Amino acid sequence: MENHEQTSFTFEIDNFLEKGDAISPIFISGGCEWFIRVWQIEDHLAVTLSVPNLESLRYGWERRTKYSFIVLNQSGRELERTFEVEGLFCTELLEWCHPKVMPTNKLQEVCLENNKLIIEVQVKVLEVVHEGGVTTEKEMFNIEGFDVLYTQVSRVSWLFVEHPNIAVDVRIKNQLVRTAYINVLLGLIETLDRSPRSLSETDLRDAHIELSELTEAGFKVDWLKKKLEEVSLARKNDISDGSQVEELEEHVKNLKLELDNEKIKSSTASERVLLLEKEVLDLKIELDRTRRGQPNLLYLKLRY
Repeated sequence: MENHEQTSFTFEIDNFLEKGDAISPIFISGGCEWFIRVWQIEDHLAVTLSVPNLESLRYGWERRTKYSFIVLNQSGRELERTFEVEGLFCTELLEWCHPKVMPTNKLQEVCLENNKLIIEVQVKVLEVVHEGGVTTEKEMFNIEGFDVLYTQVSRVSWLFVEHPNIAVDVRIKNQLVRTAYINVLLGLIETLDRSPRSLSETDLRDAHIELSELTEAGFKVDWLKKKLEEVSLARKNDISDGSQVEELEEHVKNLKLELDNEKIKSSTASERVLLLEKEVLDLKIELDRTRRGQPNLLYLKLRY
């Protein structure tokens, strides 16, 4: 494995608060070309290390590096530093971003000094593959001491960017066991990213067990514990709301059935009233006939 000396590149940006986004000139580290992008994501300053001139790279190229970002003031004093991260760069992974280098409110204080932002990136290239074969889904890569599948490189690398201390207390040496724990961790994250309503009691029970196993193995997953509590509460509320809706729907259904029955009763009663009214009318007509000396048809009908 190649192991180049660590090099630094300093990017000075004038009027950054007005620009909000800036791309550095290309610089060389470990015999490779790089550039950084600096911009604001919501309430934080973000910095990305990227690979330029892709058309000049051969098929199957890869670069494995360690890098970190530093925010400096005009006097060169360090104001903020990110954790050193190991990243794999290849055709599918052209850049790695640190989304929370510094809060925006602190950034405004820094940029008040001559309205200039200074970012230093420290890069150490560990390995360079200028040309290689086809990377398969089953090929393994080592990210922060854990062997992971090629298809998991992006998620695991980003995980260590977001939570750089997540595995500092893991003392397991067996690489197969370490890989198994990373798979459990990725599966748990995927589960908690699902809609709370879609999770079953079994899913939540398994999530608690997996969280306990990861904690016992030395992983710092307090953030996942908090998320699990939030998801469990959200699911409970969804189920409660759903039960209320079902009760209302059942009540509406019963009321509609009762209404239909009353309509039937009302219809039957109306027919009976109409029949009685007709009988009364017939009696009145026969009564008038009788008074005028005409034969009483109703009487004759009843007699014969």
